[in-house]
Amino acid sequence: MPKLRGEAFWRETLRSAHYVVAPMVDQSELAWRLLSRRHGAQLCYTPMLHAQVFLRDANYRRENLYGEACPEDRPLIVQFCANDPEVFVQAALLAQDYCDAIDLNLGCPQMIAKRGHYGAFLQEEWDLLQRMILLANEKLSVPITCKIRVFPEIDKTVKYAQMLEKAGCQLLTVHGRTKEQKGPLAGVASWEHIQAVRKAVSIPVFANGNIQCLSDVEECIRKTGVHGVMSAEGNLHNPALFEGRNPLVWEMAEEYLEIVQKYPCPLSYVRAHLFKLWHHTPKERCKENGASGTEKGVRGKRALEEEEDGNSELLSKNKQKKKLRNPNKSFDPSLKPKYAKCDQCGNPKGNKCVFNMCRGCCKKRAFRETADCPGHGLLFKTKYEKSLSWQSSQRVIQNPEISRRGDVDVGEAAVLKEAGDGAV
Repeated sequence: MPKLRGEAFWRETLRSAHYVVAPMVDQSELAWRLLSRRHGAQLCYTPMLHAQVFLRDANYRRENLYGEACPEDRPLIVQFCANDPEVFVQAALLAQDYCDAIDLNLGCPQMIAKRGHYGAFLQEEWDLLQRMILLANEKLSVPITCKIRVFPEIDKTVKYAQMLEKAGCQLLTVHGRTKEQKGPLAGVASWEHIQAVRKAVSIPVFANGNIQCLSDVEECIRKTGVHGVMSAEGNLHNPALFEGRNPLVWEMAEEYLEIVQKYPCPLSYVRAHLFKLWHHTPKERCKENGASGTEKGVRGKRALEEEEDGNSELLSKNKQKKKLRNPNKSFDPSLKPKYAKCDQCGNPKGNKCVFNMCRGCCKKRAFRETADCPGHGLLFKTKYEKSLSWQSSQRVIQNPEISRRGDVDVGEAAVLKEAGDGAV
C-alpha cells in the first residue's frame, strides 16, 4: 500500500482527527492515552522518546513502545527527539510498525533539550532539519510529521514551516509560543502565527497553545482554520476536555487507576497525574457535593493564603506547605537564632571552640600551632605527643643505646604531619 501524504494521510489514517493529546514526557503513557480516548480524544502522541537511546537499548524500546502495543490505542504517532539524520531514521525504522506516523520534536524548550542539542534548539539549523526529514521521508513506510515552536517574527515562522513542508513533512503541529516562552514566562500563545502558517502551507496543521476547554478548541479552529487542536496542560487537568465536560476529579482519578491496573506504568507517572487532577479542584465543587462543612479536609496547596494570618500571603509556596504541616512554625526573621561569628571568616563559630572560630579556620590554626580544640574534636597536640612517645619506645626496643643518648627528637616533623592527617 503506498504511503499516504498530506490531506489524504490526515483524512484516512488519522481519521480526520480534530482533538489531539500532545506528546508529554512521562505523562502521555498508554494508560493516560486510553483514558483520554474514552473521553473524546481522537489522536494521541507517545511521550517524547530519545532516538539514540531507543536505537541502542532494547529495554527502553520495550518499556516505552513495544510493551504498550494496544489495538485501542490508534491512531498513534510516535515522537522522537534527535539531531542526527541516521540515528533518527534508524530509530524510526524500529518504531514504524507500532504507529501511524513518526514525529520529530522541534518544540521542546527545556534546558535538557539545550544541553542535548535537540527540540526547539534546532530551529536555526535548517540544513540539518532538511536532511533529517528528507532521509526519513525516503526510508520510512509511514509519514513524517513535525512539532515546532514559532519565531518572534511571523514571516520567519512561515518560511520555517514551508521549508519543513518542502523537505517532506506531511503534517505540522505549531505551538504558538517561542522557545523563550516557558515556565513563568510562558505567556499567551500567538494564534496569529498559527493562522499565517496554515494559510502558507498545503499540509494539515494542528494548533497548540491556550487550550483549556472545548470552547477554546472551537474558537481556535474558527480563528486559525487549522485541521485539529492539540492540548497538553488542559488535558492533564481535565481528560474529558474534548467532551466539553468537567467531571468530578475523583471519578476521573478512579477511572484512570482502573486502566493503570490493566496497563501498568511507573508510580511516578501515576502520582504526577493525580496531582494535576486534584491540584485544580474548585472549592465550589466540593460544596456542591456536601463537603462545605469540611473545608479543612479538602484544603489544597494554597489554602493558607486564605487564612487570617496576614503574613501567609507573603510566604513562598514551599514555606506555606511547611506551615500547613506545622501551624506553629514561624518564618519571622527576627525570631531566628543569632549565631556568633568566626573571628577569622565570619561563618558561625563553634560554641565550644577554644579559638572562637568555625571548624575550617580552627583546624588550620590548631595544625599550625600544634594545639588541641576539644570543641571541634581536633587533637593535634595530643596525637603529636602520643606519636613521639610511641616512636621513642619503638627506637628503644630496636636499639637500647638510643635510650642512653636521649636522642628522641629525630623525625618530629614527620610525626607532626602524621598527627595532622589523622585529625582530618
